[in-house]
Amino acid sequence: MSDVTVLDDDPIAGVQLASLRDHTTSPEHFRHHAQRLGSILALRAISGVPSQTGTVTSPLGPAPSIGPGRTIVAVPVLRAGLGLLPGVHDVVPTALVGMIGLERDAETLQARRYYFKVPPLDGTWVLVLEPMLATGGSASDAVAALDAEGAEQVTVLSVVATEQGVDRITSENPGVRIVTAAIDDGLDENGYIVPGLGDFGDRLFGTPH
Repeated sequence: MSDVTVLDDDPIAGVQLASLRDHTTSPEHFRHHAQRLGSILALRAISGVPSQTGTVTSPLGPAPSIGPGRTIVAVPVLRAGLGLLPGVHDVVPTALVGMIGLERDAETLQARRYYFKVPPLDGTWVLVLEPMLATGGSASDAVAALDAEGAEQVTVLSVVATEQGVDRITSENPGVRIVTAAIDDGLDENGYIVPGLGDFGDRLFGTPH
């Protein structure tokens, strides 16, 4: 059963999202808010991870500890997904990192994979970092590839999504989870989310569109 969480009732996530949507936000501040929102999305995404208890030694003696009982792997979809990675590491400093490079054909709007490198995924919880779920093609391709590598649970972290994108990902990948800050109205004739926030990668790195 697919599981979709929308943070539209979270005022702290809302503050970050509003700044990311604002066309006057500079690349420097855009990166700052992307990191903050990445932390919030990651917290929701790993809230159900099995726990593992242990012991640490404080200055006054042994103390109980608790942490994730599964290896967490963050997999940014290049290049926009890199904007969420620092936030994930704020929450899970031990998270391993893989990379998926997907390029969208301007004519067909279909994704083409040009790079794929991940650590061993057997039994891991994987966070796919894909800020914009427009048609859902890129994220769906990434989820399928990671499932094939043996991941126990795959969750897509998104800033803005569409119903079309969410439906495609969940229908093609039963069992996937999605955590997104918002679901917007739809796509324009160029395949961009409306109202969205523009091109996430361009705004993150300050490159002209």
